[in-house]
Amino acid sequence: MIETALSVLVGIFFAVAVYLLLSKHTIRIMLGVVVLGNAANLSIFTAGRLTREVPPVIPPDLYVPEIATANPLPQALVLTAIVISFSLFAFLLVLAWRAYQDLDTDNTEEMRLAEPKNDPLPPLSY
Repeated sequence: MIETALSVLVGIFFAVAVYLLLSKHTIRIMLGVVVLGNAANLSIFTAGRLTREVPPVIPPDLYVPEIATANPLPQALVLTAIVISFSLFAFLLVLAWRAYQDLDTDNTEEMRLAEPKNDPLPPLSY
């Protein structure tokens, strides 16, 4: 039951993330990246089956667990994904701040005006 509810929540997170990523403003795009990272983390965590009150540890004298154990792989993947998504967000935040300082706008359509119109085109062949 809870896995079904979390699956619906993951779908809502992905929908919100796509909506924010399609925006013209860099702040909304960055928020979309954060929501997308959280949706991916929740998706990995839900796919790993939610078992509570069961440790992911096998006793040292056994090769195969006697009882059901929690799967430690989704937990490790989610921890790694949290670090990666935070570093990506920090990079995007610095990039957006620098673009805002130089261009005085966070609208991506207005950022295209930074390209000079009278400059010659780059070489089209080499």
